[in-house]
Amino acid sequence: MYYYATLEEAIDAAREEFLANNPTLDEESADIQQFNVQKYVLQDGEIMWQAEFFADEGQDSECLPMLTGQAAQSVFDNDFDEIEIRQEWLEENTLHEWDEGEFQLEPPLDTEEGRAAADEWDER
Repeated sequence: MYYYATLEEAIDAAREEFLANNPTLDEESADIQQFNVQKYVLQDGEIMWQAEFFADEGQDSECLPMLTGQAAQSVFDNDFDEIEIRQEWLEENTLHEWDEGEFQLEPPLDTEEGRAAADEWDER
């Protein structure tokens, strides 16, 4: 999985990946049942996103399930409001990078680096 600087880029990449993994489908015939997304805050404070589409509900992935059924299909069909998706995102589900490539829900506060990172994340 790759990280993307914007949610829109992550959604576009997820759509392309879904179609690449399902070569018998095209954008018009795809029946999407689940849309998953994950938000990351890197050590430098940069926000990154991942997204995935699935044909079946209940699929496990690195991303969290966000929308199902017709709502997931609408995002796949590019009929969505990015602001609304951002507003529905629960901040407590955001993963924070505490070491290169290592993420957790909260920054480690037992080190100076962790406290500095937490301060940076709180400023956002």
